[in-house]
Amino acid sequence: MELTTHADAIRSDLEILAGADEASQAAAERISRGLESPLSLRLLDVLGQAALELSDQIPGGHVDVRLAGRDAQLVFVPEGGPATTTPDDGSGTARLTLRMPEAAKTAVEAAADAEGLSTNAWLVRAVSNELDRGRGRGRGRRPGNRVTGFAQG
Repeated sequence: MELTTHADAIRSDLEILAGADEASQAAAERISRGLESPLSLRLLDVLGQAALELSDQIPGGHVDVRLAGRDAQLVFVPEGGPATTTPDDGSGTARLTLRMPEAAKTAVEAAADAEGLSTNAWLVRAVSNELDRGRGRGRGRRPGNRVTGFAQG
């Protein structure tokens, strides 16, 4: 489902409510443009809540929200299917905005799709794996560090 279609419909409704007054229409236009991003985020929140509620009602699996650009999909994942979250350590979840080059984003989405994961789940797993690898390294020691010089014997 394309989220911008719904945000555009809400913006159109605001402009209709403004009436024929030119000043009111200009104000409505400014307000509706300013609400574009928050509306999209709210729509994503609604889809996330719907996925949680559906997951509680569906035995044998859960519902994921998967994003590809501005397109959102609700996807049923059967029990025993691909893991889409990391084990719950009791700390809950947090939202993080990540900016990356378009080419990297496309590659991440392709990799996630190839593994049957949402982009978010793929990124969470990749970050967790890297953090786990980092914990196994010696403190302050990173690959590529070198000691150079000479010794006499």
